[in-house]
Amino acid sequence: MGKTILVETSARHVHLSQADLETLFGKGYTLTNKKDLSQPGQFACAEKVTVVGPKGETKMSILGPTRNATQVEVSLTDARSLGIKALVRESGDIEGTEGCKLVGPEGEVEISCGVIAAKRHIHMTPADAQEFGVKDKDVVSVEVTTDGRSLTFGDVVCRVSDSYALAMHIDTDESNAAGGPSQGTIIK
Repeated sequence: MGKTILVETSARHVHLSQADLETLFGKGYTLTNKKDLSQPGQFACAEKVTVVGPKGETKMSILGPTRNATQVEVSLTDARSLGIKALVRESGDIEGTEGCKLVGPEGEVEISCGVIAAKRHIHMTPADAQEFGVKDKDVVSVEVTTDGRSLTFGDVVCRVSDSYALAMHIDTDESNAAGGPSQGTIIK
């Protein structure tokens, strides 16, 4: 068996641009770091926003720091509940996706695009990529072993950068299907 990879469940969340953050929370507002995440520099915020779609709404956590463009990441189940068709995309690839309304304590923002179901992916450093024999944007399969629900995830994108820490990210639908995985092995 090869080297294992931590598999983390990425629950629904929102990434905000600074302009949208200020519209939702007030001019000059900065996000409050509630908890550091596994990826260096990334954190879960104390603040939440309400995401509103044609069929429903739900409160979602914000992840920091702010980004160039606002993005809402949901599972396909979340998207159906909201009445939004979320395309499976890599983070940041939001062109041509559906939008929604975001409601904060100080205002509302209507985004014209940015709702996605994040494509499953592995963050890794260049040294990790060399060890696994992959390069940035390679697509692999990962075998996840759990008690009674082991499965293989195909179409997993390798994302390589010096600023990453080794971890695979899947959404809540995928995690539930595998019984809450905690580690996997690339089988290509």
